[in-house]
Amino acid sequence: MPKPPVIPLSVLDLSPVSANQSSGDALRSTLALAVASEAAGYSRYWLAEHHLNDGVAGSAPHVLAGLVASATKTIRVGTAATLLGNYRPLQIAESIGTLAAVFPDRLDLGFGRSGPPKSPGEPAPGQPSPSVDQEPEERVVEGLVVPAPRPIFGAVLPRKFRLQSELLGRFPGDTDNFENDVQDIIGFFTGDYRTRHGEEVTATPALGQSPQFWVHGSTAGPSARLAGKLGLPFGANYHVAPATVLDSIAEYRAHFKPSESLQEPHVIVSADVLVAPDEYSARRIGRGYAQWVHGIRSGQGAIPYPAPEDAADFALDPEAADLVKDRPDTRFVGDPHQVSDGLRTLQRATGAQELLITTIAHDPADRENSYQLLAEAWGL
Repeated sequence: MPKPPVIPLSVLDLSPVSANQSSGDALRSTLALAVASEAAGYSRYWLAEHHLNDGVAGSAPHVLAGLVASATKTIRVGTAATLLGNYRPLQIAESIGTLAAVFPDRLDLGFGRSGPPKSPGEPAPGQPSPSVDQEPEERVVEGLVVPAPRPIFGAVLPRKFRLQSELLGRFPGDTDNFENDVQDIIGFFTGDYRTRHGEEVTATPALGQSPQFWVHGSTAGPSARLAGKLGLPFGANYHVAPATVLDSIAEYRAHFKPSESLQEPHVIVSADVLVAPDEYSARRIGRGYAQWVHGIRSGQGAIPYPAPEDAADFALDPEAADLVKDRPDTRFVGDPHQVSDGLRTLQRATGAQELLITTIAHDPADRENSYQLLAEAWGL
């Protein structure tokens, strides 16, 4: 009896900066990991976009995508996601068009809607906020932990988050342009873009190139609905917002309309993963993860990832630990077989056609080894 096909695995890389490491070290580690991931059989290498984070060097995904594509030969390279409000549509089309022209049939462009809250204390778009009237509870769906949503900031929006928005030219409500921006960017590639006055625009070198377009989302909101409406593949964020991953996928599928490029819904689901030869080693090298996540989720910015032996120096108080509780609870940590079993549960519960793996550790060698062990156990 033939074995079922292996679900493709891909890599999501934030280029984390570790304690006692420079941003240059982190970026060179990204290039080394991309080469190793290609050799191990991963399908895609996607780059995230974060700004003003001491512990993350992945701030310029379009530039870094070019470096990754140059360092590799066959793996697909892309963004997960390009945050549209940080750019003008023409800039994105020209940047990705340049890469697609040089590396044909290898580029993926992921659209993300994240933007500034409309008022202090309101969660950033794409992030769940629990009701003050009802405390949601953790669920287990087909073996998958679906935690209660966590609040994102607090009563006061952190100064660094405000500063980031100011420096990037963001303004409250700018995510309302998301659908038009997505369609404009695609139009630059297809030649269908028109100005408000009906003028044709040629965006060289984007015109005629064909990157694969994705929409990424964390909730059952505009991003999921737009991906379905346009017949595009959808990236669901279990690693960022595990509480709402099933709802976001259901919303996407409910609104899906076949397109020229995609006849049926297609979902990739992200997961935080850390693999080592045995569970004890995996949990040891994973120390510091909650503290690192707290920096991002609190809006203060990720700290340089601490060494395992120093993680206790960054212990979180109970309130801070509660803010990020869902992330350690849904991280797949252990030996190759334990993690593979967990990822199969994730795939089964979500019905995903692909899985997107992100791994954070202090030592780049531990990250690379984690991806290698998973690839072998998964059968890539």
